Amino acid sequence: MRVITGTAKGKPLSTLKGDEVRPTTDRVKEGMFSIIQFDILNSKVLDLFAGSGQLGIEALSRGAQMCTFVDNSREAQKIQLQNLKSTNLYKNSRVIFSDSISFLKTTTDKYDIIILDPPYSTDLLLQALQIVPDKLNDNGIVICEHLKSLNMPENIQNISLQKQYKYGKIKLTTYRKM
Repeated sequence: MRVITGTAKGKPLSTLKGDEVRPTTDRVKEGMFSIIQFDILNSKVLDLFAGSGQLGIEALSRGAQMCTFVDNSREAQKIQLQNLKSTNLYKNSRVIFSDSISFLKTTTDKYDIIILDPPYSTDLLLQALQIVPDKLNDNGIVICEHLKSLNMPENIQNISLQKQYKYGKIKLTTYRKM
């Protein structure tokens, strides 16, 4: 696993160990960042269910102003900090140990980009989607990584489904706040 482009291009990233871990593949990550490439510069990003932090780190490497990483695993938090320090992107980040849904319910922060990549075998994605509209700045974007078989809602409060992209068994779904 590595940073694809930007200031930390080519830097290797550590990942969590275990069968429950599912890092985003380079192909899907490249697709994700092609989709949001014009939204990244100087943006405030939330990497929810952050795992190793690779998606938020990619955003920072490509010019995001700030990224908040949230995960409920101490192991993930250690890996995120290690990866942020090795890429020299630590100063533009905030690493939070918290249940992602609880974090969404309590934070008063607003973001330009929210990345949702929860464990696939849960309903966490749909739970998070009910809360994120209030956490987005105007014209903000939500990008979700999920199994292709999951049917995503067209509209949630004041955000609308923009487009879906298929990568084998994986689908990326984007929403925009209008």
